[in-house]
Amino acid sequence: MRVVIQRVSSASVTIDGVIKSSIGPGLLVLLGIGHEDGETDIDYLVKKTAALRIFNDENGVMNRSVLDVGGDVMVVSQFTLMASTKKGNRPSYIEAAGHEKAIPLYEAFCRRMSEVIGKPVGTGEFGADMKVALLNDGPVTICMDSSR
Repeated sequence: MRVVIQRVSSASVTIDGVIKSSIGPGLLVLLGIGHEDGETDIDYLVKKTAALRIFNDENGVMNRSVLDVGGDVMVVSQFTLMASTKKGNRPSYIEAAGHEKAIPLYEAFCRRMSEVIGKPVGTGEFGADMKVALLNDGPVTICMDSSR
């Protein structure tokens, strides 16, 4: 399971011209799910993401987590995070889990994140053509893989 975490001032997901969800200051989490991923990957990445100290304290030092600052979180599924570019110039997505596995894990990740931060999580729509807008704050972008 892979995540790209971006500290944002705001973010939104629009589908077919309609805003599906939006958040204020917090984290935009892009989530890629692979064939071998499961509940332990969710637990690890949710806890790690919520505890990442990437928000500034009163001295301007990144020393606070999204929990500490009461920030929002949006989770957007992104199978392209599982791309392999080893051969040729066209990415292979063979490592990405299919819908039957990925959708329940995506939904479980969102539920677990909501439980950890104590408020609803903004979401996209699995498999939809989404337009994701964000105002990256910093910029601060962190990549994590549960298998590493």
